[in-house]
Amino acid sequence: MKRSKKTKRPDWDEYFLKMAYLVAERSTCQRHHVGAVIVRNRRILTTGYNGAASGVKDCMELGCLRNERGIPSGERHEICRAIHAEQNAIIQAGLHGINVSGSTIYCTHSPCILCAKMIVNSKINKFVTSGNYTDKTFKALFKEAGVQYKTNSLPKLKITKQD
Repeated sequence: MKRSKKTKRPDWDEYFLKMAYLVAERSTCQRHHVGAVIVRNRRILTTGYNGAASGVKDCMELGCLRNERGIPSGERHEICRAIHAEQNAIIQAGLHGINVSGSTIYCTHSPCILCAKMIVNSKINKFVTSGNYTDKTFKALFKEAGVQYKTNSLPKLKITKQD
């Protein structure tokens, strides 16, 4: 019997970050495809991606207001059709009665200050990412609130299959 070449299993952070990138593929934002996965005890609680509110037209259909007005990334969040991935993951938890307290959020990008406030108030303990968003104001808030912040290298975004 021939032995197959052994593949390296991803560690837990890499595993859940890869899932965040998969979730990001559902994004309807023309600027950033962002995905988030909320996890506790190595179990997925909820996911979210950035896009327009449920049941309304999105930027893929209508175009990007921020691009049309020349608004730089990380500024004037209110002029956008999209709800951020972290916000959508937290909202989904609320809709389905899932407590995210004490969990970790894995996200393709670092958070904006608005998402950081929601993360702190949701009692999420840790934020893991491999990408940076232009808004860095979350760092002081996370430090004060005791939310751990970790940046990993970009995970290998390929599905490894053994026959």
